Amino acid sequence: MWAGDPVPDTLDGAAALVVLGGPADAQEDLSGSAGVLALVRAALEAEVPLLAVGQVARLLAVAAGGKTLRVTGRGIGCGGVRRSTAADPVFTGFPAQPAVPRPHRDTIELPARAVLLASCDRDPAQAFRIGGSAWGVRWCTVGGDERVDASEFVEPATAAPARLAGHCAGVSTRFAALVAARAVRTATRTYFIPRAATWEDAADNPAYAAAVARMGLRPGLRALNVGCGSGRALPALRAEVGERGLVLGVDVTPAMLTAGAAHARHARLLLADAGRLPLSAGAVDGVFSAGLINHVPDPAAALAEWARVTAPSGVLLLFHPSGRAERAARHGRPLDPDDPLAEEKLRPALEAAGWRLDCYEDARHHFLARAVRGGG
Repeated sequence: MWAGDPVPDTLDGAAALVVLGGPADAQEDLSGSAGVLALVRAALEAEVPLLAVGQVARLLAVAAGGKTLRVTGRGIGCGGVRRSTAADPVFTGFPAQPAVPRPHRDTIELPARAVLLASCDRDPAQAFRIGGSAWGVRWCTVGGDERVDASEFVEPATAAPARLAGHCAGVSTRFAALVAARAVRTATRTYFIPRAATWEDAADNPAYAAAVARMGLRPGLRALNVGCGSGRALPALRAEVGERGLVLGVDVTPAMLTAGAAHARHARLLLADAGRLPLSAGAVDGVFSAGLINHVPDPAAALAEWARVTAPSGVLLLFHPSGRAERAARHGRPLDPDDPLAEEKLRPALEAAGWRLDCYEDARHHFLARAVRGGG
């Protein structure tokens, strides 16, 4: 990007973002990096795993609300860096005091939500984490097209390159493993975040209300809308359980919950993974899910998780305002025999997870499957 290559204007389809350093220093106007800053901010919002290496780590700090400060003196040093005691999945096993080449032209003032991972006397922010998905590493390389006069060095370049390379490779390997483990969740967020504000279609609200009514919930019960999106089912769930009941809306995309805030008076909204719900066993009496089962990485595991949080004799309703054939035709493809919503696939999956399917409707203008939790 420093050579003029275009910066993507969207994170659609991105599993991670790796931003490498360039010939920039703190005296440059960051407005020249507006495209990179916008992409980094988008990654922070969507919690797309991000690794910023070298001088460009300051862009991550600025994107998160920090700032950079110019310092006097020579520009590059090579010496001990103190590893902090903060637990971190990427820096696990990194030595307590590695000797690394590092820039001294500027220093970073980290935002309040940053976690410091490594520091040195001249620059307290040598490595840091923002939230749970973004890492900045200030360590640099000297060579290639970068011309550095010997007077630039603050300390002699005495680091053991091979030993340091091994530790850095460990950081890269652990970051890659984290990216792979979160790939499905990342894809979901990068797809829905730019669409969240316009996702809800009010014309579908009556269909959602009619589907919720099929659950048979009573006043005072506890309902969960898993993958609640912009919250169009929440008012109907509240109407069923009444003011004495409890309605929870769960989504993995922060922007969807922001869009759903208009319905917040009807429910408590939780940012969580539908496959790992922060609820105790038997916490709810009914689970409503619209279109989510086709988007979770493991449908069988999701059905089991929803069964875990549902009390005996509780109900699960899977819904979509269009039938399977209509959706397939809209996307220009035939019906998929491996679709987890096909009855021959769904029925045994529900039974294995502890549900009993008591209603299956795959009509032109809606899909609806109702199941009851066993054990009652």
